[in-house]
Amino acid sequence: MLFANDTEVALRSAVNLVNTLDSDGTDDLLTLADLDRFIEQEAFTGSRTHDDDELATVRELRARLRSLWDASEDEAVALVNDLLRESQALPQLVKHDHWDWHLHATTPEAPLAQRMGTEAAMAFVDVIRSKELDRLRVCAADDCEAVLIDLSKNRSKRYCDTGNCANRAHVRAYRERKAAG
Repeated sequence: MLFANDTEVALRSAVNLVNTLDSDGTDDLLTLADLDRFIEQEAFTGSRTHDDDELATVRELRARLRSLWDASEDEAVALVNDLLRESQALPQLVKHDHWDWHLHATTPEAPLAQRMGTEAAMAFVDVIRSKELDRLRVCAADDCEAVLIDLSKNRSKRYCDTGNCANRAHVRAYRERKAAG
């Protein structure tokens, strides 16, 4: 494990949130039902308003988080600090549901997008402090713009988990080798 478990969970959730918008414009967060599915899938807890404003703020957060994949270290620090400042983050250890001790930096009553942004920001704090921003990548497939976080020990992850990009690339390489030889 490269980072603490709750950090890795938050990083994966940030990746999954960013990847709800495909480069071709397909948006998996168009409706409140879409947001409900995402929140359930990612096991976010706390209060919800279940309204269009909540959906809009989560979609706005998605765009802000996406910018981290293209950011310099200074730009990433500025965005992370903005997210933490906006939520008036106050880190504290909590244990709930099936989760053991982990950090929350907002109250369960804080708005959903604020809680999501703060969790992501806290995770990115560890990434930045560890000088591991190069683990933030865009899928290596020619036809994919999905983002990923490489948590492998040997820093070898090149393809996203949104489709079968790695499989398609390996099949293409195999066919090219067979055609050449």
